[in-house]
Amino acid sequence: MPDTGQPTYGSVAKLLHWVIVVLVTAQFVLGWTMPDIPRGKPPEGLVSLHLSVGATIVIVMALRLVWRLVHGVPPSIVVALWQQRAASATHALLYAVLIAMPLAGWAWASAKSWPVTLFGAVTLPPLVAPDWPYRRLASFVHTNGAWVILALVALHAAAALHHHFVLRDPVLRRMLWRT
Repeated sequence: MPDTGQPTYGSVAKLLHWVIVVLVTAQFVLGWTMPDIPRGKPPEGLVSLHLSVGATIVIVMALRLVWRLVHGVPPSIVVALWQQRAASATHALLYAVLIAMPLAGWAWASAKSWPVTLFGAVTLPPLVAPDWPYRRLASFVHTNGAWVILALVALHAAAALHHHFVLRDPVLRRMLWRT
């Protein structure tokens, strides 16, 4: 990336960001194409893959959160205070929902006695006991969290594109590998 004189995100932060973009995109495709599973039948195929990708999102988001807490973020180059606050709030909500939603899915799967694995290689421990009394709440959070993620991602992407194409500032380029 040519030196623009503006602070940018490091390679690890960029990598974690774009890995999450790919995982979340794959997760939405899987979520909308996977079949319903009859009660009492263990997950397989696309559903099992959906569980694995969800667990991977939790792991990568945890790594991303730790990285951000340890290394911080570059100073904002946005002038308007309201935009800085909106960006901070959107990022905080994205982090929260991208951790809470897959955890709710994992809890829901655990309550159904479904095994959650990392691509069939490692079986993860159940988060809750079978027939956990809050399984419907976990289902609600997981299912509706998808809409929250879509709204936040749309807001995040629209803001980045607005900065790039309308304001013509380097906000978007700070997260790209090259300009």
